[in-house]
Amino acid sequence: MLALLASGSSRSSSNNKLAESENSAQNSNNMSWGTELWDQNENLAIHTNRGIDALDKFANFLRDRVAIETEYAGKLRRLVKNYQPKKKEEEDNEFTSVQAFRNLLKEVGDLAGQREVVSESLQLQIIAGVTLLSKTLREERKKCLSDGATLQQNLTTQLSSLDRAKRNYEKAYRDSEKAVDSYKRADMDLNLSRAEVERYKNVMTSKIQQSDDAKNEYANQLQKTNNLQQQHYSMLLPSVLNRLQELDEKRTRGFREFIVGAADVESSVAPIIARCMEGIVKAGESINEKEDTFKVIERYQSGFTPPRDIPFEDLSKCDPDSVQDSHYSNSTSNHLTIRGTMSANKLKKRVGIFNIFGSNKQRQIIEACITMKNSLTADGQKEDFSDLPPNQRRKKLQAKIAELTQNIAQETKARDGLMKMKIVYEANSSLGNPMTVEGQLNESEHKLEKLKVDLKKYQGFLEKASQVPTATSSPQASRNQLQNGHRTSRHSNGSADDHHDDGDDQPDDAGSLSSSASPESGLGTSHTSLPGSGQGSANENAIGEDTYYETEVETLNPVGKCRALYPFEASSEGSIPMSEGEELQVIEIDQGDGWTRVRRENNSNGWDEGFVPTSYIEITLYA
Repeated sequence: MLALLASGSSRSSSNNKLAESENSAQNSNNMSWGTELWDQNENLAIHTNRGIDALDKFANFLRDRVAIETEYAGKLRRLVKNYQPKKKEEEDNEFTSVQAFRNLLKEVGDLAGQREVVSESLQLQIIAGVTLLSKTLREERKKCLSDGATLQQNLTTQLSSLDRAKRNYEKAYRDSEKAVDSYKRADMDLNLSRAEVERYKNVMTSKIQQSDDAKNEYANQLQKTNNLQQQHYSMLLPSVLNRLQELDEKRTRGFREFIVGAADVESSVAPIIARCMEGIVKAGESINEKEDTFKVIERYQSGFTPPRDIPFEDLSKCDPDSVQDSHYSNSTSNHLTIRGTMSANKLKKRVGIFNIFGSNKQRQIIEACITMKNSLTADGQKEDFSDLPPNQRRKKLQAKIAELTQNIAQETKARDGLMKMKIVYEANSSLGNPMTVEGQLNESEHKLEKLKVDLKKYQGFLEKASQVPTATSSPQASRNQLQNGHRTSRHSNGSADDHHDDGDDQPDDAGSLSSSASPESGLGTSHTSLPGSGQGSANENAIGEDTYYETEVETLNPVGKCRALYPFEASSEGSIPMSEGEELQVIEIDQGDGWTRVRRENNSNGWDEGFVPTSYIEITLYA
C-alpha cells in the first residue's frame, strides 16, 4: 500500500512538473520584450551585445579546434610516414606481424584523413555560418538601437516642450493674478486718478489674456505629449524591443544549430573511424605466430644436416705423423644463415695473385674470374645462387623460375595481341599499316625466346641443385688426397688416380677452368695454387703420358687468409673443424664444388690441413 501511494505521489508530482513546464512555455510564448521590458532598454542593449560576443567566442573556439584537428591530422600522417617499412625491410613483408603493422599504418592514415574532413567541414560549414550570423546580428542590433534612440529623443523633446509650456503658463498665471490684485487695489484707492485706474485695468486684461494663451499652449503640448508618449510605449518602442527580441532569439537558435551541426560533422565520420578501428583490430587478429615461425624456418633453413658423432681415435694404433688434432672440436651448434663469402668488391682485389703465373694460365684464370663476376646478380649473388646454402638456393631458383614463367605468359599474350592486330591490318589496310606491327612483333619474339632460354637455364640450375650433396658430405671423395704421406698418381690433365691406374691417357683439359671439378667429382687439379706446390698443370707432363709421383708431401704456400663465419664440425673425410671467428690460411681456393682447402698451425704436429665449406668463411686473397 505504501509503495502504491509513493508511486502515485511521484506520478502526480511528475505530472505537475510537466503541466508547469507547459504553462511556462505557453506564458513565454505570450510574453514579449516590448510589453514586459518597456523600461529596460539599456539592459536589453547590454544583453544582446553579450549574446553576440558569446557567438563570436564560439566561433573562436571552433577556429582553435580546427587548428588542433589540422595539426593532429598532419602529425598522424608524419607518424605513418616515419614508420613506413624501409626498402631494405621489404623482405620481411611475408611475416603476418609485419603485414599487420603495415595495415595498422594504413588505417591510421585513414584516421588522419577523417580528422582532415572534420577540420574542413567545421571551417566551411560551421565557422563560416557563425561568422556570417554574427555580422548580420551586429548590423541589425545597431539599427534597432539607433531607431530606439531616435524614438527616445523624440519623446524627450516633446517632454521638454511640455515642461516649457507648463512653466510659461505658471508664470503667466502668476502675473495675471498680480495684475488683478493691483487693479483691485488701484480701484479702491481714491487718491488715484481715473486714468491710473484705467491703466491698471488694461494691464490686468493683458496679463489675463497672456495667461489664457499660455494655458492653451500648455494644454496643447500636454495633449501632444500624451499622444506621443502613448504611441511611444504602446507601439514604437515595443516594435524596436521586439526586433531586439527576435534578433536575440535568432542568435540563440543559431547557437543551437551550430553546436548540433558541429556534432553532426563529427558523427558523419564516426562510422568511417569505427571501420578504421575494426581494421586495426582485424590487423591485430591476423597475426599468426605459428605461421611466422614456419616462414622463419623457410627463410633461413640451410638444408645442411647436423654433424655426426665424432669418432674415437686410438693413438696407439695410428701413425703419429698422419694423425690430425683430434682434440680440436667445437660442439657449439648455431643456426646457419644465408651469408656469402666473396663479394663483387673482393673479386676485384684478387687479381694481383694471378701475376705469379705464366701468361697462358694467367689469361685463363682472369677470363674465368671475369666470367664469374659477370654471372653475379645485382645483390652480389651468383647467377645460379650457388653461394647460398642448398635449401635457400632451391627456393631462390624456384622463385626465379616462377617469375620467368609469369613473364613468358605475359609476353605470349602480348605477342598474340600483336599477331591479331597484324592480321586485322592485313585484312583491312584502312585500319593501319601491318609493317608498323612487324617490328614490335619481332622484338616480342626475341624477348620471348630469351625468356625461354633463361627458363631452361634456371630449370637446369634447379635440377643440379637438387642433386648437390649437403655440407656434411665428404669434401674430398677423391680429391688430391694424402695417403700415408705420399701423393696419389696424377694424369697430365690434373685428374687423380690411385696406384692401380690402368694407364689410359686422358685428354689435356688443363686450359679450361670450367673443367675444375668439385671434391666429389674425382678431379683435384687446383689452378690457383702456387707453382711448385706439387699439383699438376697443363705445363707438367705435356706429352700426356701417365706419371707416378712417389715423393713426399710438399708444403703449399698460402694464397690468402680466411675467417670462420660459423662453427663447422668436421664429420667427413678430408675436412677439418673450425670455430666461429677463427683465422685460417687459404692454400687452395674453391674450384666450384663449395669447398676451400685451408691450413691452421698445430702445436702437436706443426700444421693441420683440410677442407671447409666456402659458405662458412670469409676469404681475403693476398695481392
